[in-house]
Amino acid sequence: MILNTGNRTDIPAFYSDWFYNRIKEGYVLVRNPYYPTQITKYLLKPEVIDVLVFCTKNPIPMLDRLSLLSAFDMFWFVTITPYGKEIEPLVPPKEQVISSFQRLSALVGSNRMSWRYDPIFITEQYSVSYHIEQFHQMAEALSGYTEQCVVSFIDLYEKTKRNFHGIRRVTDSDQETLIAAFSEIAGKNRLQIHLCCENAKLVRENVDADGCMTKEVLEKALGCRLDVPHKKMARQECACLLGADIGAYNTCPHGCLYCYANYDKETVERNQKLHRVSSPLLIGEATADDTIKQAEQKSWKNGQMSIFDFVY
Repeated sequence: MILNTGNRTDIPAFYSDWFYNRIKEGYVLVRNPYYPTQITKYLLKPEVIDVLVFCTKNPIPMLDRLSLLSAFDMFWFVTITPYGKEIEPLVPPKEQVISSFQRLSALVGSNRMSWRYDPIFITEQYSVSYHIEQFHQMAEALSGYTEQCVVSFIDLYEKTKRNFHGIRRVTDSDQETLIAAFSEIAGKNRLQIHLCCENAKLVRENVDADGCMTKEVLEKALGCRLDVPHKKMARQECACLLGADIGAYNTCPHGCLYCYANYDKETVERNQKLHRVSSPLLIGEATADDTIKQAEQKSWKNGQMSIFDFVY
């Protein structure tokens, strides 16, 4: 199975001590965000977890103890954007994140690293030309440290519109201009761009719309086939394997204005006060009113793949 850590919050950046405690204890509890009294228990054992997937804006707190995860296969998505503190208040400077990306790549391998340049939005300050310049600089810095980049344009969720006043959709014309330029830059830096839930009309050389965390992407990273059970996808327009996430919404203190996972700053601060590094749950503790169910877990790995199995 695939265990995700980053669709709801940034565990490496803010909850690494808790995560390493969970690895030591060998299990984690996850509260259902839609039915809060329902809790799922996942065993954190390499026999049943084929890959731990991380998504973070700051992997630094994890790096010095990464050897504690040596029994597991890992895949890392690291978001590096060109925005300032007025947009991403607690995200480290991009130069620092690039350096940590390079260090992490040396530890886990470039084939298990993905750079996320998203979400893209356009303002007077963050213009089309600015994005092209910044993408170029970052791509050159990350060339050889990853083989792929995830790109998406801002989605106007109600939370986003409420917290990011005046934000607008990126026009089709600007999307075309950006992806055309990104395609050329990606080719020069040996990167494959994966569009995240974007119009297939943007597909071109070095750019696909097949998904960023699909069965095929993970198979290539792991070097083996995965027999993924047939089930309804988490998002209809997305083929990525997004289930089994151990995070919790409204818990990420980065404070990014575009965030879809937080309701508001006050809710995040309230939840952070309930965090206990020793608890099996990321936030709070299980109570007598909760129902805890053991997840059905088994390995999906099915044999090694040869270089001829990969399509480039």
